Amino acid sequence: MTSSSQRTESRGLRTQWRRAWSTRKAGASALSAPLRRDLETKYGDLSHLRRVGTRPPLREYFTELLDRRHFIWAGARGEALTRYSNERLGAAWYVLRPLLDAAFYWLVFGLILNVSRGMDNFIAFILIGVFMFQLSSRAITGGVTLVRGSKAMIRAFAFPRAAVGVSTVVRDVMSSMPAIAVMFVLIIAIPPHEAPNVTWALFPILFVLQLTMNLGFVFFFGWMGALVPDIAQAMSFVSRFLMYASAVIFPIERFLDHPVLLTIIQANPIYVVLDMYRMTLMDGAVPPVANWLQLAAWAIGALVVGFMLFWWNEERYGRE
Repeated sequence: MTSSSQRTESRGLRTQWRRAWSTRKAGASALSAPLRRDLETKYGDLSHLRRVGTRPPLREYFTELLDRRHFIWAGARGEALTRYSNERLGAAWYVLRPLLDAAFYWLVFGLILNVSRGMDNFIAFILIGVFMFQLSSRAITGGVTLVRGSKAMIRAFAFPRAAVGVSTVVRDVMSSMPAIAVMFVLIIAIPPHEAPNVTWALFPILFVLQLTMNLGFVFFFGWMGALVPDIAQAMSFVSRFLMYASAVIFPIERFLDHPVLLTIIQANPIYVVLDMYRMTLMDGAVPPVANWLQLAAWAIGALVVGFMLFWWNEERYGRE
């Protein structure tokens, strides 16, 4: 009899708690004093509780994000391994797709349009441009559909939504590693050969800066895509525009007679990082300090602005 009374009382307390929770603002402070005392007697301190789906403070958010690092890694690895699982060639497409793109652009712009005139190694120029540009292009186009594509998981589980963005960038790094290795082999093997140089040691630093910038792009466009879903329809145009505005397939010298276009391209962070890759891998030169400062400013600025916007709208994600 006593046990039955306790269960009835417990159910009553839970019912009152749910009602208070659903009709008042988040947090244990929303509960009435008597009900709070009863609940604390039954379940302990309630001060750490908040309504599910609310945006936590930044410090707590970072802690929760760090706690989900294994979830982020597992999700990224699973997506990278299964992306081409239904294709006959499987993961080989991670290398074949950028190779086919590079071959197409070399054929059209190098042979047919003869854009390569005056360049010592147009093949290396194209390979570096295409392979490294696609890493940032995927971050931008994938960011737009980030929230919508993960909505089922966002609705089903309580976790920092930024974990999905971080997982996307980690997945892209995993999937790009084979292609980057092939890029190095090709620029060494295909005449005119690019011999390994001490400046190649700068590649990992540039790569980290690019990934930092890409993470900022994912957050920014993830926020924008959740706010205005229709923007996804324009991303193919945006991707093509960025490719031409980043000097991926032709040298920037073609715009010397167009100072406005030249200024726009030189301010483009993707062009900046591609140009620095080419300096270190093709020219054997250390990029100027101004280039490093510009790229670092873009990387840090994109990450801070993108993350803050994404975090600020945390409560919107997963809603109808």
